[in-house]
Amino acid sequence: MLSSSHEALHRIFQEDPGLFARAVRGLGVSFPPPVSASPLPTDLTENRPMERRVDTLLRMDTEDGEFILAVESQGKRASDKPASWAYYLSHLYAKYGIPPVLLVVCADRSTAAWAARQVDIGPPQWPSLTLRPLVLGPDSLPVIASPDEAARDIPLTVLSAALHRRDPDADAILNALAKALKGLSADDEDTAGTFIELTEQGLGKTPAADLWRHLMAVDLSFFQSETAQRLRGEGRDEGRIEGRTEDILRLLDGRGIEVSAEERERIAGCGDLDTLDVWFTRAITATSAAEVFEGDEAG
Repeated sequence: MLSSSHEALHRIFQEDPGLFARAVRGLGVSFPPPVSASPLPTDLTENRPMERRVDTLLRMDTEDGEFILAVESQGKRASDKPASWAYYLSHLYAKYGIPPVLLVVCADRSTAAWAARQVDIGPPQWPSLTLRPLVLGPDSLPVIASPDEAARDIPLTVLSAALHRRDPDADAILNALAKALKGLSADDEDTAGTFIELTEQGLGKTPAADLWRHLMAVDLSFFQSETAQRLRGEGRDEGRIEGRTEDILRLLDGRGIEVSAEERERIAGCGDLDTLDVWFTRAITATSAAEVFEGDEAG
């Protein structure tokens, strides 16, 4: 099953096909913006027991001609991928007779460097096929930390946030993106909801995702989309859990109850608000930290 962050890195190009031409400018490659773009079936399976699927596939029509854009979201190195990618491109060219372009999107720098290698297929004396993917990674897409710049290209900012999600710059990107989304009119709420969801998916399970939930609860509280409301709910739950954890430890410390490092870790690591409420009630009268957990299953 694909992870949500995996999906966001290629699905963003479905939402805004023109993002491709803008994003790869930093790679020194110039593509004209599409006049139109239409999705194609992503199933490249042949009539044999081997299934091959590209993540996102778009037919791009531009003023200079047309091409097929295959977008792959790659989370880690995989030795069999270059052969699969070469197959995708050959199959697409044979099927549609339209020049194909492969874009690989990587949130990991090491994976991006690996994916960007030119791969020659064939004997060294005469390679019959050369694979040259375009690769977008943290070092090839700019950090968008200005709200004005973010507002000018929200899809590019969402992609920037996803690719820089583990970098110190992630906080600045997300703050700029939140302010840009806040500037959208009420008529754009559906569009905003889509990019809110893609941002959440693209951040994965990183600390940046926690910041995004906080921003959703504060800066974007006016959005009523299902995703926005769920993120706000998660942010509020996390805040209540963190507050109750601090209450328990403060209460025990104030009453002079000795709490071991292991017991502190158990309290701090509990993510269930109901359990924390029970522990807080016990902490009011407990004579030892062990009594707080009395009756519970071990750690």
